Amino acid sequence: MSWELIKERLRTMVPDNTVDLWVSPLSCRQESEEIIDLVAPDRFFSSWVQENILPMIKQCLTELNLTAQIKLTVAGGQDETAPVETRKQLPLPTLAVNKSTVRTLHPRFTFDEFMVGESNIMARSVCEALANNDKSMGHCLFLDSGPGLGKSHLTHAVAHKILAESPGTRLHYLTAQQLTAEMVKNIRNNTMEEFKDKYHHHCDVLLIEDIHTLSGRSKTQEELSSALDTLLKQEKRVIFTSKVPPRNIQDIEPEFRSRLSGGLLATINPPDLRTRTHIIRRKAGNYQLDLDDEIIGFLAGNLKGDIRRVESAIVGLKARIGIMGCQPTLGLVKEIITNLLGEENSIISAAAIRDFVARQFDTPVEELLSKSRKRTVAFPRQIAMYLTRKLTSEPLNDIGRSFNRDHSTVVHAIRVISEAINRSGSVRGQIELLTDKIQRELC
Repeated sequence: MSWELIKERLRTMVPDNTVDLWVSPLSCRQESEEIIDLVAPDRFFSSWVQENILPMIKQCLTELNLTAQIKLTVAGGQDETAPVETRKQLPLPTLAVNKSTVRTLHPRFTFDEFMVGESNIMARSVCEALANNDKSMGHCLFLDSGPGLGKSHLTHAVAHKILAESPGTRLHYLTAQQLTAEMVKNIRNNTMEEFKDKYHHHCDVLLIEDIHTLSGRSKTQEELSSALDTLLKQEKRVIFTSKVPPRNIQDIEPEFRSRLSGGLLATINPPDLRTRTHIIRRKAGNYQLDLDDEIIGFLAGNLKGDIRRVESAIVGLKARIGIMGCQPTLGLVKEIITNLLGEENSIISAAAIRDFVARQFDTPVEELLSKSRKRTVAFPRQIAMYLTRKLTSEPLNDIGRSFNRDHSTVVHAIRVISEAINRSGSVRGQIELLTDKIQRELC
């Protein structure tokens, strides 16, 4: 009961999302007048809580006139609040000491929390294999995607799993910019041998995010290439993430590009409607939000691409219903989505554009959905697919489903209309007119 009172008091001191992110994952293993025993998911989570949350917890104890002491432990680990001399004995000098360098890990970025769909199943499978030290898919992965599609989630999940199950693994997880800053510091301090020794000889797993930011940084590319030669020869595990594939990274040395391309390449595409629906259900559950199918369908239909927008919408909805003391409604959700998307045109759906084009060409929607290949049907269908791709961020699979077609048909339609625009001023004018009408009437 005391821990529940403390959590309620914390909500008056920090934002709800901070409590949900850093306090709710703490489980209370034991509670009495003398002690409140809290368990953190891992030691990195525990470290952050000790530094940022524990002082406020102690303040809450004082304000609530509670005399209990806080004990913070890591799941399956040691007491993190005990004096140094009472902790687990240090390793003997003859044993290897784990000197990992790991950026702060998000507690919910685990494999269990990652929603799998057609757009990301390859990336997820390879990452889990590497985390389990299963090298049947190789030992080097280059992962690329647009923002907010799960690159960081998967790399955090790999780090979580390795550190939880193989804590002796020497894992270095950092961004490319952090790697560059570390190298510059070692150059200034005349300690580059330490830098090389760390990444050549004291690294079992290397995770580097945003590798595309090394564009133009020839010295960092050179040092990383040298380290990769050593690591890959020893079959150490390596994962890079980037917003673009290796071939599209500008201003990098050919040798470095070759090394980035030497392993398995996997792309995370925007999730389709079914995957977005699963993601929204899971995130709503994480925030104790009970949303009906109509609201979930509306969110899934309008929040495409960047999954961070889903999180933002869920957090916004949670805050609004908390302030207003009401249940979530479709009207409230629409207001939040409008504020979130602003003037973006991604709120236009494929179905809305399909129906609009059908009216403009005086063609029944049923004809566009049929298998008919008549020019009077195929041309409006191709225009509708082209405009949907142009005016929304819907994945090709979702666009295809709106026309009872697969993604390859959508790709063909886009190519046909693009070529027609380049050849014919009449078609170009028609597309411009329809685009203007859609933006005026459907936005």
